[in-house]
Amino acid sequence: MMPQASEIAWLIPVFPLIGAVLSGLGLISINKKINSIREIVSISLISFVGISAVISYKALLEQINGYQTIEKLFVWASAGDFKIPMGFILDPLGSVMLALVSTITLLVMIYSHGYMAHDKGYVRFFTYLALFSSSMMGLIISPNLLEIYVFWELVGMCSYLLVGFWYDRDGAAHAAQKAFVVNRVGDFGLLLGILGLFWATNSFDFNEIASGISTSISDNSLPIWAGLLLCFLVFLGPMAKSAQFPLHVWLPDAMEGPTPISALIHAATMVAAGIFLVARLQPLYSIFPSIQLIVALVGTITCFLGASIALTQMDLKKGLAYSTVSQLGYMMLAMGCGAPVAGIFHLVTHACFKAMLFLGSGSVIHAMEEVVGHQPALAQDMRLMGGLRKKMPYTSTTFLVGCIAISGIPPLAGFWSKDEILGNAFISFPAFWFVGFLTAGMTAFYMFRLYFLTFEGDFRGDNKQLQKELLLASQINLDDEADAEHEELNGTLHESPWSMTFPLVFLAVPSLIIGFMGLPWDSKFASLLDPEEAKIAAEFFELNEFLPLAIASVVIASIGITIAYQAYFLKKINLSVLFAEKFPTVNKFLCNKWYLDDINEKLFVKGSRKLAKEVLEVDSKVVDGVVNLTGLITLGSGEGLKYFETGRAQFYALIVFGGVILLVAIFGFQSPQVT
Repeated sequence: MMPQASEIAWLIPVFPLIGAVLSGLGLISINKKINSIREIVSISLISFVGISAVISYKALLEQINGYQTIEKLFVWASAGDFKIPMGFILDPLGSVMLALVSTITLLVMIYSHGYMAHDKGYVRFFTYLALFSSSMMGLIISPNLLEIYVFWELVGMCSYLLVGFWYDRDGAAHAAQKAFVVNRVGDFGLLLGILGLFWATNSFDFNEIASGISTSISDNSLPIWAGLLLCFLVFLGPMAKSAQFPLHVWLPDAMEGPTPISALIHAATMVAAGIFLVARLQPLYSIFPSIQLIVALVGTITCFLGASIALTQMDLKKGLAYSTVSQLGYMMLAMGCGAPVAGIFHLVTHACFKAMLFLGSGSVIHAMEEVVGHQPALAQDMRLMGGLRKKMPYTSTTFLVGCIAISGIPPLAGFWSKDEILGNAFISFPAFWFVGFLTAGMTAFYMFRLYFLTFEGDFRGDNKQLQKELLLASQINLDDEADAEHEELNGTLHESPWSMTFPLVFLAVPSLIIGFMGLPWDSKFASLLDPEEAKIAAEFFELNEFLPLAIASVVIASIGITIAYQAYFLKKINLSVLFAEKFPTVNKFLCNKWYLDDINEKLFVKGSRKLAKEVLEVDSKVVDGVVNLTGLITLGSGEGLKYFETGRAQFYALIVFGGVILLVAIFGFQSPQVT
């Protein structure tokens, strides 16, 4: 009899890990041989991930059909009464996340076959992808905070490797370092929080921690401020991983990595890990309304910040990156409103259409590179695009679907998930709802701005003067050789190969229809994750309450689209120039990304360097001075004593005789006088 998929869920992260280890060992030992059979290696790794996807979907179907949550543990380490359990857990939330991660990973790997076809690090790239997918899947099925932390760090390591994949480029190397450092700040807080919660409850289990903290506070054995501090420390991890203000600064720079990584890690999976962890910790956070307020506030600031900066971006991938920051803010807002189901639903819908948008941007960049060369400053700049719809019908159509979905236009997926979040925010924090409401209009505007600049109008990529100006503005020097290269690269725009367009078409389907799984009056998604909440929501659903908020959301999104249409399709107004002239301070503020990078540079980077110099001064003058003085004293005393070590017995006898005479004289002098 075949075992249930839920009972063998531990195999889901194991299969990609096996593939990653085998290909990694091959790269280390027989590098040339492995690279010569690159397609066989990639097909093998895709197959390993495919097996995990099959098990994930079978487990999801079992959970949908009412199969109970499975949790299997073993003692990993013990000392007396102290025990550390490890194992796996599969519940509805985990099964949904596994299906999502395995699907996106599989599609990205298929896409990468075309996108990375000519890259010399092709096999290494696929190895990193497999290792990342294994780490992410392991994180999802972790039954406690300690095991989650192990996989949390593995996911961070894979992110570092993939963002810095093209390590010979300064931009990629710096972006990887920035992502690593910023995430270490959050992870340090997470580690302190985990250890503090274990100290307070003697457990790493999610439910036991929540019940333990609640009991400790009720019997006054744990001060409320200590519980609040521990919750906030744990929240620092998701703040960094899910790019929440002010630890969001690493995500836009991470676009220096290959575009498939942007779709996999920075849109659908790794950045979702923080949202997933907050959802797992909802029983704990629900004890402290003030912590939920902080979570909601951080999410609100993040969603507005990301959208406002995206308004001014001309780099296609950077625009999508700030859009991701904004949408992650919406998810965190839902968590703070005590609506984890709404947050996870938006996570799922957003993963589908944002992964599609990133892969679509990669398809555009892939085509642009044949015209302007392998120069990100040119290939990703929307000022050199335009008119691509006629040349790239699959890419443009799927990109348009993604823009409509993320703008919240019914009946596409983004409308149902985002509107559910705004509805909960309206009930819990009306002020935060208003910010989210304005952000919805900004989202629709900047997404259609991206679409019109990229796919409509006339193609601007053959403008050599504009190319030089953009390179000069990006502080890249043009020499004669580079000019010659650009002259030779005047290729023609064309649609990407099937391996790149198939994932786009595939992801367009859930972007269109998956929203119907979360209808507020009959949410199948909520019924899976939280049947009681779904039942209550269905009973108390009022169309009169739903329609005004939904209509307002659609109206403001339509206003944003209309303004973008007038400015960037009909070109009736030069909105960029007009805004810069009327609001120069605001324009400069947004173009400089709220000056947050400058603040970090001055406060932390230069501040830490100054501190390091001061420490070096203390080390060289005080510490080294003490050590050197000790050495000089030892050297001087040694130099003096060596004259007494002659090796002659007569000399030693003389010293002994002199010493005796000296002792007699001392003791004789100290003897009392006889009167």
